[in-house]
Amino acid sequence: MPEYRAIRARHTLLEICRAPDLAAEVTLQPLQRLDVDAAILFSDLLLPLAPMGIPFDFVKGEGPTIKNPICSTDDVAHLKQFEPRDALRHVLATIQLVRRELDNRVPLIGFAGAPFTLASYAIEGGPSRNYAKTKALMYGEPQAWHRLCATFASVVSDFLLAQVEAGVQAVQLFDSWIGALDPCDYREFILPHTRQILQTVQQVGVPIIHFGTGTATLLESMTEAGGSVIGVDWRIPLDEAWARIGNDRAVQGNLDPALLLGPVELMLNRAEDVLRRAGGRPGHIFNLGHGILPETPVEHVQALVRFVHDRGKRDADAGS
Repeated sequence: MPEYRAIRARHTLLEICRAPDLAAEVTLQPLQRLDVDAAILFSDLLLPLAPMGIPFDFVKGEGPTIKNPICSTDDVAHLKQFEPRDALRHVLATIQLVRRELDNRVPLIGFAGAPFTLASYAIEGGPSRNYAKTKALMYGEPQAWHRLCATFASVVSDFLLAQVEAGVQAVQLFDSWIGALDPCDYREFILPHTRQILQTVQQVGVPIIHFGTGTATLLESMTEAGGSVIGVDWRIPLDEAWARIGNDRAVQGNLDPALLLGPVELMLNRAEDVLRRAGGRPGHIFNLGHGILPETPVEHVQALVRFVHDRGKRDADAGS
């Protein structure tokens, strides 16, 4: 959005994240322009890495870059636990600012990165196509791997609990790159740690969205790990995914973000297909299957939001 790009022209991503007034402003921008149904905290899932002893920065055109990637069991052993209410207090201050501004008009969703996704950045040193270094540590040093993921699970649990205390009304656990694993590896190397986070946060009673991409082969295991809502990406039809997840869970998804780059008519036809597959059942959060692409026209997003709202209103009127 132009208003976001205007802020980015003056500030880096990390500067915005660390300044509660700026982060709150950016959090609220989609509500003001797009009329979406919830606010999502503007932050970055890598923020816990720095206080753990894994400094990072964002390089233009390349994304996040870890200055000293994890390379050995000794590196894992030297990671620090920290108190998020201190080290990440700027995030919590942003939450408080946003909640006051929202005045309960819509809910505020907080989030954090899941163990595999955090580990992949910390080990690879940045984005990766094959996660070779990550899997080499996972397979070759399983004890170190589990220690690493257990540390991330503890840190992320505390961070999400602190966000709830600060005022978020739902949380999302992002495992953006978990689709790099097969079901066997997920169950052995990830499920126990993700389940630890989700069970811990579940105790405070807020909805938890368990999100991943490339997860068509992992849906049953992700459901077993936990979450009141399971994210579904566009690589599997929504109704098929929901049948595998089970009717006792809500689902989020699952329009391909790239469709917002094409003709509006095609985008809306595909959105209609998602809604048809949801069948009007309670527990469907319409959303994209992953993050919105930077080059997406704002007017396409506005058209999509209007379409989903109008369709929901028609369905509600028909059922009344």
